[in-house]
Amino acid sequence: MITAAQKNSSTDMVPITEALFESNLSGLKLLARGKVRDIYGLDKERLLIITSDRLSAFDVVLPDPIPGKGEVLTAISNFWFDLLEPIIPNHLTHADPAEHLVNAEDRIRMQNRAVVVKRLRPLPVEAVVRGYLIGSGWKDYCANGSVSGVKLPEGLELAEQLREPIFTPSTKAAPGAHDENISMKTVDKLIGTELAQKVEAISLELYKQAAKYTYGRGIIIADTKFEFGLEPDGELVLIDELFTPDSSRFWPVESYKPGASPQSFDKQYVRDYLETLDWNKLAPGPNLPQIVVKRTQAKYYEALSLLIS
Repeated sequence: MITAAQKNSSTDMVPITEALFESNLSGLKLLARGKVRDIYGLDKERLLIITSDRLSAFDVVLPDPIPGKGEVLTAISNFWFDLLEPIIPNHLTHADPAEHLVNAEDRIRMQNRAVVVKRLRPLPVEAVVRGYLIGSGWKDYCANGSVSGVKLPEGLELAEQLREPIFTPSTKAAPGAHDENISMKTVDKLIGTELAQKVEAISLELYKQAAKYTYGRGIIIADTKFEFGLEPDGELVLIDELFTPDSSRFWPVESYKPGASPQSFDKQYVRDYLETLDWNKLAPGPNLPQIVVKRTQAKYYEALSLLIS
């Protein structure tokens, strides 16, 4: 459980909950295990989602969970879903997950990492918005001066802020495969031009509103990704997670400087550690030292404290 004290704790915070690598809920049918989330069927219209403490990097689930990470992701996502609902509806039903957990131990362990959501048809693209040039966007820019077909000015530096945020969609790769940046023309072919334009416009608006909010709290959102689904009547709905340290790059405002990879409040710290290893970025992933686990945990809780406190 995330308490007020935990929200306000420092980067020296110790684990406050037993890590959950995966759930096995009594009486419910497991439909899928994603990189982080376990999805159970409730009925024809609803799903129960459990956000575990699993951590993925380079599209590989690592063997060591980050204690409490799933609770942090759930709290942050729920906060953003509520704050940004005037822009677009989301998948939350606000039903009590405990009503569907028949085992008392499950109700205790899952109470801050479970949500009941609508069953929707997910779109086959990830909606990525970049406000700064980093990650795969930087690699693409260095190779051809553009990202997902968006031409950028010459002479930009690593981590430099773009004049305006750009929409750079990607594929939703199968488990074990890597997402790839794609152009808007490809998105048009996948979901249709009208829907593609709507996804782009809403994604940019979500990013602008959230980036303004977080900057005032000391966090730069360098980039982020969204997932969308469709209601049976075709209404577009925001799904999955929203502006979390898993789906976004969070940088501290006070230490930001273009030209180098910034410090972060997200899993970039783990990616940087893994880059020092002789690992081919294929499963199975390497174990993480406890110091890396604890520092990653502290970064996630610091992000929670800054965003919601």
